[in-house]
Amino acid sequence: MRFGVLGPLAVWDERGEPVRVPELKVRLLLAALLIDPGRVVPADRLVDDLWGADLPADPTASLQTRASQLRRVLDAAEPGGRALLVSRRPGYLLEAAPGLLDVRDFEGLLGEARDTADPAARVGLLADALALWRGPALADLADHHFVRTAVLRWEERRLTALEDQARARLDLGEHAAVADGLGDLVEEHPLRERLRAAHMLALYRSGRQTLALESYRRLRDLLADEMGLDPGPELTALHQAVLAQDPALDAPAVAAAAPAAPVVHT
Repeated sequence: MRFGVLGPLAVWDERGEPVRVPELKVRLLLAALLIDPGRVVPADRLVDDLWGADLPADPTASLQTRASQLRRVLDAAEPGGRALLVSRRPGYLLEAAPGLLDVRDFEGLLGEARDTADPAARVGLLADALALWRGPALADLADHHFVRTAVLRWEERRLTALEDQARARLDLGEHAAVADGLGDLVEEHPLRERLRAAHMLALYRSGRQTLALESYRRLRDLLADEMGLDPGPELTALHQAVLAQDPALDAPAVAAAAPAAPVVHT
């Protein structure tokens, strides 16, 4: 059995078939436990996650009922699956082993990518990590307050992975592809300076100096209008280097041509 939070909440059986989790409160309970897999989530926090201020007459009994319903779902998906949901003071935990939860796989691949010095291997690991995303994280439950913090954290990690992937692809000489692929992402996240720096460098290295300078100008104006700030020192230094056509911006030598990897947008 596998669980998914990098997209709508999902459960798959051992054959990869989707498992239906009926009833919103049961889905919320599963999501709350998957946000902290392998850790005991206190019962009072789970009650708040599921009901907020609109408490049932007997919150403890209501939570126990939802836990029993979730156990039945897990057992139907896989014989013995009910044992994954453990009652342990002061609440419950879900035992999702490595390889059974997409966000854990995502984090593991990011760690492997960080530890490799080979840009081609890093691109491949990051592509595998980003491919785990099926859409916005917990998209079907995103309007519930306890989900938002986790979703923001995971989305930040996704964007950082996309930035890391772009920089690795630049090291492989894929300047034009990165320049074309990052345009929409920069428009969606116009204040991310690291993302814009990768896009500017890709534009410059693919012979589009004017567009690189225009990208910097748009960010500078946006920061000034919305926040009264200037771009950070690293982006400012890149802008000056682009203006001067600094040879330090030239692409590193690539030992062998590598097949272009797609920039993943989710």
